Amino acid sequence: MMASTEFTLAELLICACADVWRDEGEVLATGIGIIPRIAQGLAKLTHSPGLMITDGEAFLVEEPVVIGAKNHDGRSYAGYMPYSRVFEALWHGRRHALVGPVQVDRWGQANISCIGEFSKPKRQMLGLRGFPGNSINHTNSMFVPNHGPRVFVEKEVDLVCSVGYRKERWPQGVKNDYMRIHHIVTDLCVMDFGGPDHAIRVVSLHPGVSFEQVEAATGFPLIQAPDMGETTHPTAEQLAIIRQLDPRDVRSKQLKDNPPGIRQPA
Repeated sequence: MMASTEFTLAELLICACADVWRDEGEVLATGIGIIPRIAQGLAKLTHSPGLMITDGEAFLVEEPVVIGAKNHDGRSYAGYMPYSRVFEALWHGRRHALVGPVQVDRWGQANISCIGEFSKPKRQMLGLRGFPGNSINHTNSMFVPNHGPRVFVEKEVDLVCSVGYRKERWPQGVKNDYMRIHHIVTDLCVMDFGGPDHAIRVVSLHPGVSFEQVEAATGFPLIQAPDMGETTHPTAEQLAIIRQLDPRDVRSKQLKDNPPGIRQPA
């Protein structure tokens, strides 16, 4: 497929997010937020048809639910997926979630609970919710729409809500068979944990972004992947699917602006 020359940053990020599920097989894909949710639908309709996705409630679907759909009239369901079955899937490692942390550290530990001391936080957010159990039981990737040192912190995150690759945080005897952090997609680049001892490295840069720019926006050292290049541009087929899944262009409202080299939507 030929890549399109006209796309927004949001559309580039949706395609990059969709790639986190490439070659994952039959796992439950959970995209948290507008861009990750569109991305899971794009993955399902293109390179990863074996993915299991839900209608956001209690049913598995083969056709992703359109953003803004008010009802599911006329929709055919592939199966029933209540919470009990979701937990059966995730406890066996058969889930890959794309999550949105508030803080991330060099070990991939993430925080969604609070900024500052837990006993007296500067900002209170969601709380730990399902992060501890989810992160230890199945694969996670991360989506960060505002890459900066307040997110990618210099030291450890203020509160470790999801596990990472810091050995000191793993009690002796705790199994980590299913724990894996796959990719981090941000508004500047795509990163993975392929460096020595799971060090974070940059695998691709978005159009107009330099490695130095990513370094300056990160509170800890980064590694360049040997084959680091530009993030793959969306194809015409991908853009058509994205616009079908999000006909009201809610995706573009999720980002403040576009970097150089990416055209704004008409």
